[in-house]
Amino acid sequence: MDDNHLFFSVVWLIQKVQKALLQSDVQSKSDKSPVTVADYGSQAVVSLLLQRELSSETFSLVAEEDSADLRKEGSQDILERITKLVNDTLANEDLHKPIDSALSTDDILRAIDCGTSEGGPNGRHWVLDPIDGTKGFLRGDQYAVALGLLEDGKVVLGVLACPNLPLASIAGNKNSSSSSEEKGCLFYATLGSGTYMQPLDSKSDPVRVHVSSVENPEDASFFESFEGAHSLHDLSSSIANKLGVKAPPVRIDSQAKYGALSRGDGAIYLRFPHKGYREKIWDHVAGAIVVTEAGGIVTDAGGKELDFSKGKYLDLDTGIIVANEKIMPLLLKAVRDSIAEQEIADSSL
Repeated sequence: MDDNHLFFSVVWLIQKVQKALLQSDVQSKSDKSPVTVADYGSQAVVSLLLQRELSSETFSLVAEEDSADLRKEGSQDILERITKLVNDTLANEDLHKPIDSALSTDDILRAIDCGTSEGGPNGRHWVLDPIDGTKGFLRGDQYAVALGLLEDGKVVLGVLACPNLPLASIAGNKNSSSSSEEKGCLFYATLGSGTYMQPLDSKSDPVRVHVSSVENPEDASFFESFEGAHSLHDLSSSIANKLGVKAPPVRIDSQAKYGALSRGDGAIYLRFPHKGYREKIWDHVAGAIVVTEAGGIVTDAGGKELDFSKGKYLDLDTGIIVANEKIMPLLLKAVRDSIAEQEIADSSL
C-alpha cells in the first residue's frame, strides 16, 4: 500500500464520522481540547496499516492521541463506536496484507497506543496528527490528516489530506467554506522531489504545485490560525502592517494552511502562540515539507530552520513564519521590529 492509498482509507473513515457527528462523540482531554471518535479512529487505522505494511521494519509512531481517556469508566460506548468504525474502514480496503478477523476493543487501544514514541534524532519515526484542527472539524470547516516521516531527525516525507479544502484557490476568501466549490485535496511531498496535489475523491493525476512567486508584500495575502487562542492575531496584524499587506488575513484551522500556501493561494503564514505554549512536531512536520518542497521557506521567528530531532516538541524562537524566498527577508525584519515593539509595550505595563 502506498501512502496516498492509506490516506484515502483514513479520509473515508473521517468523512463518515463527520456526516453523522453527534455531540456524544466528543471527549475532552486533560488540556480541555476536544477529541472525537474520528481522532482515535484515524490514529488506529494509520497505526494498523503502517505496521502491517512495514512489518519487516522497526516501527516508531509519534502521534497526538493515546488511549488513557478511553480506558476510563464510562468510555466503553465511545470505544465500541471507534472499534466498529475501524473495522468497517478496513473491511472496505483492498489490503496487500489482509487482516484475518475483526479487531477487538483491546486491539484498538493497542493500535492507538503505538503512537506513544518519543521520536528523536536517530532512526525512522512516523509522525501523525490524526485530525489536525479538531475544532474546525467539529464546525464543518478546515481540518487535515497529517502524516510525516523523519529519518535521523530530518523530514523526508509528508502527506496532508484536507477533505474540506476547495480545489480552487482560497486567496481572498476569508472563511474558505463556500459550499458550491468542489472540495477535497491531497498534498504530498518527498525530499528532493517536489510537492504534488490531487483531488481526494477522484483518480485524477497529481499536479506539481509551487508557492506564490509574489515579490511585493503589498500584493501578498497571509494566513493565520482561525482560533485566536492558537496565535496572537494582534502581533500578526502589526507585522502585516509593517509589510504593507493590504488584504485581510485568511483565517483557517489546521495544516490546511500549509497545503494552500504550497499551491500559491497566499504568500505568508504567521503563527505566534501565546506565551508558555510548546509547539508539537505533529502540528508541523507534514506541512513543513509540503511547503519547502514547493519552494517555500519555513522557520521560527528568528529565521532558524525548524528542528524536529528533539522529540515531541519544537524549541522555537517565539513562533513560526512561512514565505517564499523573495519575501522572507522582509518578513523577518517586520517580525523582529514588531516583537521588539511588543516587548517595550509589555515592559511599560
